[in-house]
Amino acid sequence: MKVYRQGDSFIAPKGSFFDGNVQIPGNFIVAPDTHFWGRLDVGGSLELGPRSTVGGDVTCDNAVIGNQVRIKGLLNVIEDVIICDEARIRSLHAGGNITLRPGVQVGEVSSDETIFVCGKIKSGKLTGRNVKVVGNGP
Repeated sequence: MKVYRQGDSFIAPKGSFFDGNVQIPGNFIVAPDTHFWGRLDVGGSLELGPRSTVGGDVTCDNAVIGNQVRIKGLLNVIEDVIICDEARIRSLHAGGNITLRPGVQVGEVSSDETIFVCGKIKSGKLTGRNVKVVGNGP
Protein backbone atom coordinates (compact mmCIF):
# COMPACT_ATOMS: atom_id res chain seq x y z
CA MET A 1 0.00 0.00 0.00
CA LYS A 2 1.01 3.58 -0.47
CA VAL A 3 2.16 5.79 2.41
CA TYR A 4 1.77 9.56 2.02
CA ARG A 5 4.42 12.02 3.17
CA GLN A 6 3.91 15.46 4.72
CA GLY A 7 7.21 17.01 5.82
CA ASP A 8 8.87 14.55 8.20
CA SER A 9 5.57 12.73 8.86
CA PHE A 10 4.15 9.77 6.98
CA ILE A 11 0.46 8.85 6.82
CA ALA A 12 -1.12 5.45 6.11
CA PRO A 13 -4.66 5.63 4.67
CA LYS A 14 -7.62 4.06 6.47
CA GLY A 15 -8.07 0.34 5.88
CA SER A 16 -4.58 -0.25 4.40
CA PHE A 17 -2.84 -3.62 4.52
CA PHE A 18 0.97 -3.93 4.61
CA ASP A 19 2.59 -7.28 3.83
CA GLY A 20 5.95 -7.97 5.46
CA ASN A 21 8.03 -5.56 7.53
CA VAL A 22 7.56 -1.78 7.37
CA GLN A 23 10.24 0.81 8.19
CA ILE A 24 9.35 4.52 8.41
CA PRO A 25 12.19 7.10 8.75
CA GLY A 26 10.09 9.75 10.57
CA ASN A 27 6.80 10.20 12.42
CA PHE A 28 3.99 7.84 11.40
CA ILE A 29 0.25 8.49 11.63
CA VAL A 30 -1.79 5.36 11.02
CA ALA A 31 -5.50 5.71 10.23
CA PRO A 32 -8.07 3.34 11.82
CA ASP A 33 -8.42 -0.26 10.61
CA THR A 34 -4.88 -0.48 9.18
CA HIS A 35 -3.07 -3.83 9.30
CA PHE A 36 0.64 -4.74 9.26
CA TRP A 37 1.51 -8.41 8.90
CA GLY A 38 5.17 -8.04 9.95
CA ARG A 39 7.35 -5.74 12.08
CA LEU A 40 6.78 -1.99 12.27
CA ASP A 41 9.88 0.20 12.85
CA VAL A 42 9.27 3.95 13.17
CA GLY A 43 12.13 6.46 13.44
CA GLY A 44 9.96 8.99 15.29
CA SER A 45 6.56 9.16 16.97
CA LEU A 46 3.82 6.62 16.20
CA GLU A 47 0.08 7.23 16.34
CA LEU A 48 -1.54 3.85 15.70
CA GLY A 49 -5.23 4.27 14.86
CA PRO A 50 -8.13 2.40 16.45
CA ARG A 51 -8.78 -1.25 15.53
CA SER A 52 -5.40 -1.59 13.74
CA THR A 53 -3.22 -4.70 14.03
CA VAL A 54 0.50 -5.40 13.89
CA GLY A 55 1.61 -9.01 13.42
CA GLY A 56 5.15 -8.53 14.76
CA ASP A 57 7.19 -6.25 16.99
CA VAL A 58 6.88 -2.45 17.02
CA THR A 59 9.70 0.02 17.76
CA CYS A 60 9.41 3.82 17.92
CA ASP A 61 10.44 6.92 19.88
CA ASN A 62 7.00 7.83 21.37
CA ALA A 63 3.61 6.24 20.83
CA VAL A 64 -0.12 6.63 21.20
CA ILE A 65 -1.77 3.27 20.64
CA GLY A 66 -5.46 3.62 19.74
CA ASN A 67 -8.39 1.77 21.25
CA GLN A 68 -8.93 -1.89 20.30
CA VAL A 69 -5.49 -2.10 18.63
CA ARG A 70 -3.80 -5.51 18.63
CA ILE A 71 -0.01 -5.87 18.65
CA LYS A 72 1.04 -9.52 18.53
CA GLY A 73 4.70 -8.82 19.33
CA LEU A 74 6.77 -6.63 21.65
CA LEU A 75 6.07 -2.89 21.73
CA ASN A 76 9.42 -1.19 22.42
CA VAL A 77 9.22 2.59 22.93
CA ILE A 78 12.28 4.75 23.63
CA GLU A 79 10.35 7.45 25.54
CA ASP A 80 6.64 7.70 26.57
CA VAL A 81 3.64 5.63 25.47
CA ILE A 82 -0.13 5.81 26.00
CA ILE A 83 -2.14 2.63 25.46
CA CYS A 84 -5.82 3.42 24.85
CA ASP A 85 -8.89 1.45 25.94
CA GLU A 86 -9.19 -2.26 25.16
CA ALA A 87 -5.89 -2.55 23.28
CA ARG A 88 -4.18 -5.97 23.34
CA ILE A 89 -0.38 -6.17 23.37
CA ARG A 90 1.84 -9.21 23.94
CA SER A 91 4.46 -7.26 25.94
CA LEU A 92 5.63 -3.68 26.40
CA HIS A 93 8.85 -1.86 27.31
CA ALA A 94 9.34 1.91 27.47
CA GLY A 95 12.22 4.13 28.51
CA GLY A 96 9.76 6.76 29.74
CA ASN A 97 6.29 6.78 31.26
CA ILE A 98 3.61 4.25 30.33
CA THR A 99 -0.11 5.02 30.63
CA LEU A 100 -2.50 2.05 30.50
CA ARG A 101 -6.19 2.92 29.95
CA PRO A 102 -9.21 0.79 31.02
CA GLY A 103 -9.66 -2.61 29.42
CA VAL A 104 -6.05 -2.96 28.19
CA GLN A 105 -4.73 -6.53 28.02
CA VAL A 106 -0.96 -6.77 28.05
CA GLY A 107 1.68 -9.30 29.05
CA GLU A 108 4.78 -8.13 30.90
CA VAL A 109 5.19 -4.35 31.18
CA SER A 110 8.47 -2.65 32.04
CA SER A 111 9.37 1.02 32.24
CA ASP A 112 12.46 2.95 33.27
CA GLU A 113 10.07 5.59 34.69
CA THR A 114 6.44 5.42 35.94
CA ILE A 115 3.58 3.11 34.92
CA PHE A 116 0.18 4.78 35.29
CA VAL A 117 -2.79 2.39 35.48
CA CYS A 118 -6.11 4.13 34.73
CA GLY A 119 -8.89 1.69 35.59
CA LYS A 120 -9.11 -2.07 35.37
CA ILE A 121 -6.57 -3.81 33.13
CA LYS A 122 -5.31 -7.37 32.60
CA SER A 123 -1.55 -7.70 32.71
CA GLY A 124 1.40 -9.82 33.61
CA LYS A 125 4.21 -8.40 35.72
CA LEU A 126 4.43 -4.57 35.99
CA THR A 127 8.01 -3.38 36.51
CA GLY A 128 8.84 0.31 36.77
CA ARG A 129 10.42 2.95 38.97
CA ASN A 130 6.86 3.65 40.19
CA VAL A 131 3.48 2.03 39.51
CA LYS A 132 0.54 4.34 40.17
CA VAL A 133 -3.16 3.61 39.99
CA VAL A 134 -4.66 6.91 38.85
CA GLY A 135 -8.36 6.13 39.02
CA ASN A 136 -10.92 3.60 38.01
CA GLY A 137 -11.65 5.06 34.55
CA PRO A 138 -15.08 5.72 33.08
